[in-house]
Amino acid sequence: MITAIVLIKTSVDRIPEIAEAIAALDSVSEVFSVTGTYDLIAMVRVARHDDLADVIPGRISKIQGVEATDTHVAFRTYSQHDLEAAFAIGLDA
Repeated sequence: MITAIVLIKTSVDRIPEIAEAIAALDSVSEVFSVTGTYDLIAMVRVARHDDLADVIPGRISKIQGVEATDTHVAFRTYSQHDLEAAFAIGLDA
């Protein structure tokens, strides 16, 4: 599974509607409304690198009100949930 973090600039008067449209797309697992330079951050998860082109420039960028995207592809994922699960292997509860 390939994870991309997509930073999105939008029309500020339509942030909620744009966020909902992005969240409804297949391969988008979460959309966050954030402060700072960007308005939204979307987590995109796909099986192949080529699929990123279908999702990000092919669908996200075409949503009315999306002005720009900046995509970062994750090399690895680290989470507290994963660490807890790994340390719990073989332990009786």
